[in-house]
Amino acid sequence: MMLRGASADAMASLTAELETVVSNSPETAARISDDLFGVATTLRSEGALRRFASDVSVQTEAKTGLVTQVFGGKVADGALTLLTSAVSKRWTTSRELADGLESLSVIAAVRSVGNDTARLSDELFELGQAVSQHPELRDALSDPARSIQAKSALIDDLLGSSALPATITLAKQSLAGTHRTVGVALKEYQRITSDVHGERVATVHVARELSAADQTRLADVLSRQYGRPVHLNLLVDPNVLGGIRVEIGDDVIDGTVSSRLDDARRRLVG
Repeated sequence: MMLRGASADAMASLTAELETVVSNSPETAARISDDLFGVATTLRSEGALRRFASDVSVQTEAKTGLVTQVFGGKVADGALTLLTSAVSKRWTTSRELADGLESLSVIAAVRSVGNDTARLSDELFELGQAVSQHPELRDALSDPARSIQAKSALIDDLLGSSALPATITLAKQSLAGTHRTVGVALKEYQRITSDVHGERVATVHVARELSAADQTRLADVLSRQYGRPVHLNLLVDPNVLGGIRVEIGDDVIDGTVSSRLDDARRRLVG
């Protein structure tokens, strides 16, 4: 959910405003996260309301007045403040107003965990891997015949009380269908989690588990290379005979034995 142009500018401004509204209160951040996601869901389902709220030809007072009438008393004051600010800004498309509010809700969820962002990132990654590696789970969470309530109950059973409340919140938000799949949504949420704290995410494929010291050294090397802290997602991959493969954004650093063998085979064939 990459926003560009006017929408990116609006999102940057709203993200700064969120910091003031949250005011270092995890409880406030959690409530705002829930409320903004609910607002985004409503705007997606109510096309006329969404188009009116994002129409640049409509006076700002009319737009803020309408959303206050619709959502006032139903969401926290901080969420309403952010919503009225959002509708006063310019968005590239009407849909991106809802997309921006959803992204803002994820940032609020990240803020609700305080210093546990590394744990949140890891839990989102682990859940994404579970969905990817277990077709029966993936099918159950994507089955249109199952209600959102049933899918949410499955998330509760899966994560139990061991996961952060923000992880459970975001896992349930991933069921809404605003991303192509649940796995794509979880990956996007992890990216936002890292972005909030100025990090990059690197997925590292290895033949066997790396020691804590090796992980620290690799993270340090990548952090120096990319000029910002790098959070590692480690995957033990049976296709990796030795060495490592690092995926960070669109970059791939492949130093695996299997890759070198493939290169040698291609040269022989050529």
